[in-house]
Amino acid sequence: MKRLILASASPRRKEIFEQLGLSFEIKPSSKEPPMKDGEDVKEAVLNSARTKAEDIFEGDPDAVVVGADTVVVLDSKALGKPKDQEDAKNMLRTLSGRTHEVLTGVFVCSKDTKKGFVASTKVEFYKLSDEEIDWYVKTGEPMDKAGSYGIQRKGVRFVKGIVGDYFNVVGFPAAEFIRTFSEELKND
Repeated sequence: MKRLILASASPRRKEIFEQLGLSFEIKPSSKEPPMKDGEDVKEAVLNSARTKAEDIFEGDPDAVVVGADTVVVLDSKALGKPKDQEDAKNMLRTLSGRTHEVLTGVFVCSKDTKKGFVASTKVEFYKLSDEEIDWYVKTGEPMDKAGSYGIQRKGVRFVKGIVGDYFNVVGFPAAEFIRTFSEELKND
């Protein structure tokens, strides 16, 4: 297999790559373009993934580099990672009893390829009490996650249902990635 680099420090993406049985290196990109006011969220998340992949690819042009970015979208507004505990509580109150969308942009750079896609999953939350929200935020779990929750851990108790790829909600659409980039991932 060609050298594969994941341009992300996300422990969740690392775990998904390991579950896929991929041999890879981790070289996180520090570049993250800010979302502009009025920018289409799908374009923004794909642009962020592209920026991360291209950043690492520039320094390692013989590798296949994968960039990714995940956002939670409600009412056409992106909810990123919370700034602090109060921000996390506000996000969870906003998501309570509603359906939101999780978008992950994935972009691959190699000598032969520069392409990407955006995966979408709908997530419905139960109505959350202030006590549940306070308890969850005190666990610290929401602080490094888009939308202030992690479906793969304690945050699962808030999820009434999903339509789409579970792994996309965790942070990386595994099956679509493998299907889209099977040629780039083959042995020479």
